[in-house]
Amino acid sequence: MINKYSNFNATMAIAKASLLSILRSPSAVVFSLLFPLIFITVFANIGGGGVTVDVGVAKGSDTLNPIYQALKKVSVVNLVTKQAAVEMQKNLEKGSLDAMIDIRKNMGKPVFTVNVKYTRASAEKGNILKSLLQSIFYQVNTGGSNAPPPVAELKQATVSGRAYKYIDFILPGQLGFSLLSTGVFGTAFVFLSLRQTLVIKRFFATPVKRYSIVLGEMIARVVFAMAGAIFIICVGHFAFGFTLIHGWVTVVNMLILSLVGLVIFMGFGFTVSGIAKNESSIPPLSNIITLPQFLLSGTFFSTSAFPKWLQPVSNALPLTHLNNAMRQVAFEGAGLGDVTHQLLILLVWGVGIYAVAIKTFKWEA
Repeated sequence: MINKYSNFNATMAIAKASLLSILRSPSAVVFSLLFPLIFITVFANIGGGGVTVDVGVAKGSDTLNPIYQALKKVSVVNLVTKQAAVEMQKNLEKGSLDAMIDIRKNMGKPVFTVNVKYTRASAEKGNILKSLLQSIFYQVNTGGSNAPPPVAELKQATVSGRAYKYIDFILPGQLGFSLLSTGVFGTAFVFLSLRQTLVIKRFFATPVKRYSIVLGEMIARVVFAMAGAIFIICVGHFAFGFTLIHGWVTVVNMLILSLVGLVIFMGFGFTVSGIAKNESSIPPLSNIITLPQFLLSGTFFSTSAFPKWLQPVSNALPLTHLNNAMRQVAFEGAGLGDVTHQLLILLVWGVGIYAVAIKTFKWEA
């Protein structure tokens, strides 16, 4: 009796062979696991690069007074003005904001009252702001304004909150970088190589379906990337104290986001493999896609620290939204339903890039 040919078995066989080839590839391990771990280790210990103190400005605050104008000129202070009061209070408690300021003009003396709330989640940055305000108040109240002293009064309070460590920022960015590298470089190199070595042409001489070839390669990359994601998350949590607010539930949500991001990034890889003429053209084409996202998607520093003209570019990149969703899930305890905005933008990117990939992808050299 002749056994019926199984495309499922063919797909699994292709996936197994591809996974073994990935594990034997030094470049795949280096870019997907070693580099992210090196960056995590370095930045987790040195606490990141430049310091930015995010200060929420309450609605209705007097922004024409000398206190506010002096804060605007301080380069390390980022004044956040477009958040509602409830959202600002929540962000203060969970450490997304370092402080909240409310400046009111009085009918009598002192002319201004400045109410400042700090959070224990950002004690170090709160101390920076306290020092800045003391210096500003000294200048204003000793002749820095035309009004007779005391011109301004400072009232301070502190709210409780979880400590937001730099590892909580850097790890999701490095995980996103790992997924981007795996999806783009891995996919592009493999399918170009399969075409040029006539492996795909030999597949066509067998009953195997075309979708089995693509699906097998995708499964191999998904298994490798998910294993790498679990490894990175565990190292970050147990070695450096990376926050997983809901434990393994958070890990599962991060893996689901990783899967979504990887599938989209593989679409870029399919596109590159279709455009590239030879293997030497893959790195420059892939870097055009990966390098801007690596630098501008909040991998190392918050996109709020970028110049205003650059922020729309950063906010349009898919890796930015994957990183933001990861951070909300890990530190803030958000569920997948709370990051639908980011998922929707990733979906739009996915539809667009696979439409391009279908047009450019080639089965034969």
